[in-house]
Amino acid sequence: MTQIDYFFSTISPFTYLSGTRLEQIAAHHGATIAYKPVDTTALFPRTGGKMLAERHESRRAYRLQELRRQAVKAGLKLNLQPAYFPANPAPSAYAIIAAARTGAAVGPLVHAFCRAVWAEDRDIADDAVVKDILASHGFDPKLADSGLLVGAETYAANLEEAVSRGVFGVPFYIVGEERFWGQDRLDDLDLFLSGKL
Repeated sequence: MTQIDYFFSTISPFTYLSGTRLEQIAAHHGATIAYKPVDTTALFPRTGGKMLAERHESRRAYRLQELRRQAVKAGLKLNLQPAYFPANPAPSAYAIIAAARTGAAVGPLVHAFCRAVWAEDRDIADDAVVKDILASHGFDPKLADSGLLVGAETYAANLEEAVSRGVFGVPFYIVGEERFWGQDRLDDLDLFLSGKL
């Protein structure tokens, strides 16, 4: 069975804008998804990127236009100035890692954390928010506490794997040696899995 390695950050608007399309594509092709949240504050400097605040004003202005356009295309509500951005994505990443270890599907959970930031003005670094989102998606909210150690270890390991495999931004999808960067490359991923690319 084909596996899609999915590197993402719950604080990324572009991860949010991918919606649930990856899960739909994977289901269509009978593929599995390995969810790998990464710390972009560590990833970007190690792979030639810059954090948003360090980018030239022209790049920041273009980003806002692109986010607006992509949100319209995706049919998703998007607040360009969310109340809690930037926020520490680690607590939500640890929760996703712990939830994935239960064997249950975590795609909707990933999207819920992203939606919390970009459409609901919620703080995904807040323990109560993390537990509420876990519970509302059928997971034991205590995973937010019990999964801390494994979450932290896996989060660090995901970063090292990302760097070693050529990941330099999020969302990033890898199938074998084939890499796709950005939610706007999901159509290409779909075509690749169809044998057309």
